Amino acid sequence: MTNSFESDLENSTSDASLSHSRALSEKIEAGIAKDPSEFRVLTGDRPTGNLHIGHYFGSLRNRVRLQRAGVETWLVIADFQVITDRDGVGPIRERVYSLLADYLAVGIDPEKAVIFPHSQVEGLNQLLLPFLSLVTDAELRRNPTVKAELDATGNRPMSGLLLTYPVHQAADILFCKANLVPVGKDQLPHLEQARVIADRFDSRYGRPAGAEKPIFPRPQALLSEAETVLGLDGTKMSKSKGNTIELGMTADQTAKLVKKAVTDSERTITYDPAGRPEVANLLLLAALCQDRDPSTIADEIGNGGAGTLKKVVTESLNELLAPIRERRAELAANEDYLREVLQRGIERANEQAEATQAEVREAMNMVY
Repeated sequence: MTNSFESDLENSTSDASLSHSRALSEKIEAGIAKDPSEFRVLTGDRPTGNLHIGHYFGSLRNRVRLQRAGVETWLVIADFQVITDRDGVGPIRERVYSLLADYLAVGIDPEKAVIFPHSQVEGLNQLLLPFLSLVTDAELRRNPTVKAELDATGNRPMSGLLLTYPVHQAADILFCKANLVPVGKDQLPHLEQARVIADRFDSRYGRPAGAEKPIFPRPQALLSEAETVLGLDGTKMSKSKGNTIELGMTADQTAKLVKKAVTDSERTITYDPAGRPEVANLLLLAALCQDRDPSTIADEIGNGGAGTLKKVVTESLNELLAPIRERRAELAANEDYLREVLQRGIERANEQAEATQAEVREAMNMVY
């Protein structure tokens, strides 16, 4: 059992811990190659806007890879978490369906994946009550995930939902007994929170009669080594900043946005992330699309200047995204099919949540 949660969170992002996480991720990848049936992945997104190329290169492409490798995939559309830092839900129904269309368009197989909004899974959300008994107010306030989310709101008053945000994430992961969560290094603390809750539940409440294993497995991090893609203005890519290229945009929209991208005054194109971050970012985008080295692309452009660079980036993006956009347009025009996929996912998630809740109630001696 974890005894010092604060220490765990601090250590989860230390250099030694990151090194350990990377080594463990390598072992997990080897395990997937040997027997993918040993793993169940849980990952997902908040429906706060349309997905963009940052999501694609940062996580979506990897999710498709894992599913095609044979790993059971659960995707949560975290609709309740939209209101952790907002006064309303906005056009949430449209955004949920847009998110689903993005998932399917990039290659997620709906016949194998379980895709669901967590607001529709009662048993998942009921886990918040026993889980909240396992953490303290002080622990939550020290949680780096909570601090980061609060900073992103401009330090507006913290809601109870924002304070318990990591606990809700733990419920998303643990209700379906996921044992693998693909994350970036900045997300390691929230996964540590889920492990702490799993350990503390087993220690405090125990297990159903005769059970040899804890109800909740300790989820492991599959650390993403994806390159960080900046926005077209050279800052962090963000839906709210409007510096993104959405997956559903047209080729013409993409060309117009890339044309406005920030570069510099030097005509010779070189790949220098430290000295020329904006130019390097555009080269990285082209390289990710072409599966090539950005320095090689820079050498090919040479003295072609920013105009040639932007032309290469535009063509690379549009070539990569063309089949995704075509598929996405077909999906968006068939809401009945999207609804069918979503309802199947909701039904499967509720079945799992009810089974997990039955174990939880027995362990807590709350079967009447």
